[in-house]
Amino acid sequence: MLLTAPDETQVIAREPWIPRRAAVCLLICFCLTWFYTLGARTLVPSDEGRYAEIAREMAATGDFLTPHLNGIKYFGKPPLQAWATALVFSVFGLGEWQARLWTGLCGLAGIAMVYLAGSRLYGKGTGVTAALVLGSSFFWAGAAHVASYDMGLSAMLTCALCAMLIAQRPAASPRARRNWMLGYWAAMALAVLTKGLAGVVLPGMVLVLYTLVSRDWRTWRRLHIAPGLALFLAIAAPWFVLVSLANPEFPAFFFIREHVGRFTSDVHSREAPWHYFLPLLIVGITPWFGVLAQSLRHGVRVRAAGFDPGRFLVVWAVAIFVFFSLSNAKLPAYILPMFPALALLVARYLDSASPRATIVAAAPVALLGAAALVVLWFAPAWIDNAPASTPVRRGQVYWITGAAVLLALGGAAAAWLARRARTWALTVLAAAGFLAGQALMLGHESLGRDKAGVAYLAAIRSEITPQTPIYAVGQYEYALPFYLGRTLTMVHRAEDAMLLDLERRPHLWIARLDTFVATWEAQRARGIKAIAFVRPDIHADLQRRGVPMRVIGQDARRVIVTNDVTAQRP
Repeated sequence: MLLTAPDETQVIAREPWIPRRAAVCLLICFCLTWFYTLGARTLVPSDEGRYAEIAREMAATGDFLTPHLNGIKYFGKPPLQAWATALVFSVFGLGEWQARLWTGLCGLAGIAMVYLAGSRLYGKGTGVTAALVLGSSFFWAGAAHVASYDMGLSAMLTCALCAMLIAQRPAASPRARRNWMLGYWAAMALAVLTKGLAGVVLPGMVLVLYTLVSRDWRTWRRLHIAPGLALFLAIAAPWFVLVSLANPEFPAFFFIREHVGRFTSDVHSREAPWHYFLPLLIVGITPWFGVLAQSLRHGVRVRAAGFDPGRFLVVWAVAIFVFFSLSNAKLPAYILPMFPALALLVARYLDSASPRATIVAAAPVALLGAAALVVLWFAPAWIDNAPASTPVRRGQVYWITGAAVLLALGGAAAAWLARRARTWALTVLAAAGFLAGQALMLGHESLGRDKAGVAYLAAIRSEITPQTPIYAVGQYEYALPFYLGRTLTMVHRAEDAMLLDLERRPHLWIARLDTFVATWEAQRARGIKAIAFVRPDIHADLQRRGVPMRVIGQDARRVIVTNDVTAQRP
């Protein structure tokens, strides 16, 4: 039997939240940790290096209309994040935290919006719980510390859909409803400028499906479509018009290949089975996975008169999950926009349930941490027998152990506090989840540095001048161009999104390896030093050919060589 809640704005009587002074101290500690970890890791290829380099080139050239990667037109994504990051670079200089500042702020914006939505719909306590849930969820907090476009899209969608929730609540005045709905249209426009048509398709899909499920057709009369659409076009349309006029090839590439092709085919080699996102959902919502199913069921069962925010949240979460599960192209961050809805559902359930629900949330986290510690007890023996990369793996174990300890102790403490001080129990569980997630992110640094190749920066800088030609042979280096502040000449292979411009301007790359070898040897003969990042198998082939090369750096991903073979190091 379905339960009903005539007025969802009614707040269930709960104990007061933690004291204001303690809450302020915790908020300050949270923000300090949040912003510190933005710059605590190397930019990891490919996404972080790619998007940081696009913004660097935008800031360096002053061309804010046509994004470029490695000096080549890049039409894979709209420019909002590149604009913001380029401005940050112009003010604060280049660096890791600068490259991630936009995504970090977007993550905080999403947390703030679920707090506002939860507070307006269910009361301040639920708003705080929703913010705790989202801010501590592994996936949301982790994605906010990665310089990728997925967090920007998710934050804008969160602002849009939370604005709709606030606008459509029965207690909203006509003026408040209009203003929040205009915010909905503006946020959708920013989502489109962040990652294209997904910014309007996803919230539109949620609205249509909610209408069909709830049969609440009156919502459409409260959308303020005419002024909203005008605002949407005023924000989103100008760049698309101007970039299309300046680059006639843009519309077909961006709208057909990057949108229709991405969803309907495996054009980007990202195919995965339909259940690909199920384990990612469980990991992503940690430390709240213990009450995920109950929260979804509660959102469906407890109904409200008129506009039903609980049902809207369930449709929001489920529709995005199913939509991307049906897509041929799958990446972990595609389901990120569903986590704000889950945070609100979890908060709504926990704040309407008995303390036992908090125990159900905390106990599995404690067990997960304890199980991880048992596994890690045997990890040194496994690492000692590992054939390669032992230092990297051992370095990671310490961070994973720290995360496991946080989860075990935090989960146990939250379960113990659940019947004594429920609000402190939720706070402790959120703190444990947030800190454990950040520890795991920091533990990835050793692998990130290896993948980015930053250990070779000093050796490379000692060999080059601003005029030194630098080549990427067989693969593009996504992080090193940003750290060097240089573009590369690509040889033999280029990223798919660059091919459109390269086909029109073939002088920007060297298509054939034989042509590169001839250029390399000619430069050496004229006394022009050159550097090349070479794919290991191609380096072996060049060695067999007798091509003059001096190795200045080498690992499993790349061999860094110079044609100045006379300047051998002692």
